[in-house]
Amino acid sequence: MGAQLGWQAWVAGGVVAGVFAVLMATRVPPYLAMVGGMALLLVTGVVSPRAALAGFANEGVITVAVLFVVAAGLRQAGVLAWLMGRVLGRPRSVRAAQARMAVPVMAASAFLNNTPLVAMLLPVVQDWARRVGIAPSRLLLPLSYAAILGGLTTLIGTSTNLMVNGLWIAEGHASLSLFTITPVGLAAALAGMAFMLAAGRRLLPDRQVDASVFDNPREYTVEMRVSGRGAAGRTVADVGLGHLPGMVLTHVRRPGRVWSEAQGDMRLGEGDELRFAGLVNGVADLLRLPGLAPATRQVNRLDDPRAERVFAEAVVSRTSPLVGQSAREGRFRTRYGAVVLAVARGGERLTQPVADVVLQPGDAIFLETGPHFVAQHQNCSDFCLVSALDSDGPATRERAPVALAIVVGMVVAAGTGLLTMLQAAFVAAFLMLATRVCSEATARRAIDLPLILSIGAALGLGQALDQTGLAGAFAGSLLAVGGDHPWAALAAVYATTMIITEIVTNNAAAAVAFPIAMATAHRLGVDPMPFAVAVMMAASASFATPIGYQTNLMVYGAGGYRVSDFLRIGIPMNIVVGVVTVLLLPWVFPF
Repeated sequence: MGAQLGWQAWVAGGVVAGVFAVLMATRVPPYLAMVGGMALLLVTGVVSPRAALAGFANEGVITVAVLFVVAAGLRQAGVLAWLMGRVLGRPRSVRAAQARMAVPVMAASAFLNNTPLVAMLLPVVQDWARRVGIAPSRLLLPLSYAAILGGLTTLIGTSTNLMVNGLWIAEGHASLSLFTITPVGLAAALAGMAFMLAAGRRLLPDRQVDASVFDNPREYTVEMRVSGRGAAGRTVADVGLGHLPGMVLTHVRRPGRVWSEAQGDMRLGEGDELRFAGLVNGVADLLRLPGLAPATRQVNRLDDPRAERVFAEAVVSRTSPLVGQSAREGRFRTRYGAVVLAVARGGERLTQPVADVVLQPGDAIFLETGPHFVAQHQNCSDFCLVSALDSDGPATRERAPVALAIVVGMVVAAGTGLLTMLQAAFVAAFLMLATRVCSEATARRAIDLPLILSIGAALGLGQALDQTGLAGAFAGSLLAVGGDHPWAALAAVYATTMIITEIVTNNAAAAVAFPIAMATAHRLGVDPMPFAVAVMMAASASFATPIGYQTNLMVYGAGGYRVSDFLRIGIPMNIVVGVVTVLLLPWVFPF
């Protein structure tokens, strides 16, 4: 093999191997390692500028970026949080909890890119785990696995599928449809789901994460009003108000009566006023719960559209004109264009309504405001400190039907072939912004630039392996393992891709394995379709390491996992999904 290859092939192979080694042995972010490798190949002349940049113009890469905006609209409208809250409920066992969570996540992941989906649901599942008294480690890894499995079932379920489809188009083939891979992907996903639910209780760790390191010493007092079917007519326990993470329900006020202790079976009525005490992150989460609204109606009088608003914190200074006055008396909304939703005073639990709290120097106030408040007042002498919370602003729940209709329209348009996936995603993202389901700032924050850089650079690395002939030479060596039988070669391609994706990332593995798979099919003189789908499945079905898939990395720290946890349950998952996929592929896509 060596005599037939030029120096460019060996440099390309060395650079790719070096990128793999850096990702395995260091904590360098994947996008830095891949962009660095691509830059090295560009500087040495192994690849041309056109080939190096072609990955960033790939249809699949652009589709992934645009879908982040669509996902941001769903998150901002509170659609997924509401659906999960209604579906999850209060299960009686760990296995029931895993099933209630995994089934809808797998279904949603079939039509939403699984990386932003897990990003949206991670805090929802964490909060739910705390409410029902289940260790997050029992649920967060199944959350990632369920999203991965759902992504196997459609073209848009994972960025890898879209990327491989882009490579497939670049080979001169017609684009795959939304449901081309569904027969194989659904069977593999169901097999993986069955194994996870059967073995998860025994193989997943029961490990609590010490939340004290996240605690904020400021305890805010916040008041909410029951408004809407999400809470009215339901009990405190049904709404989940009795076990809010970081929050305590201290009072329920109804005309003519006040409860200082609300039992779980207490039924809430329209207009009930609820007082909570808790931490800053709990306040932000509380303000997004369906069926509840801030007790103050001042938020309806802010000039900024709700989709453009943010949550912020400020600390009252000694020289502030607010000292000695309540927010109402100080005409806070008129003066600052913001509304005080909660107040914290050291370790003191405030008992009066938030609007009537007489502000003192050092009081921390939680605000709903326009996007320019922080910039305008961060140097203002009225406040010691002003900062925006690193989270989305108020949920635009009134836009939830619009957001849901946009996503359904996107799926229908792409599924029926009326629009390509790229076209449908662009239209959906435009409508999310045009209808103010989410703001431009939220959309910009939603795009995961490091992930996009990783995918684009990984495509460039794959191009280098292909153009220098190294991929074809490797395919020849692979045939010695797989033999001349297409089914054995298919299994070898799947296994090779699966091993690579566990070592680095799914997109890098797909970019590297795709030209190898195509070369293998061409050498055997068979239809390349089953080999392309095998790369899709193997690159996406990454269960055995935290670095192999973006969603695994997301839950790694949050669930308190160790690498051994992934190996213990992930290796069997890889085997189950791989066997089902390799057995079915030639039946669905004949050689």
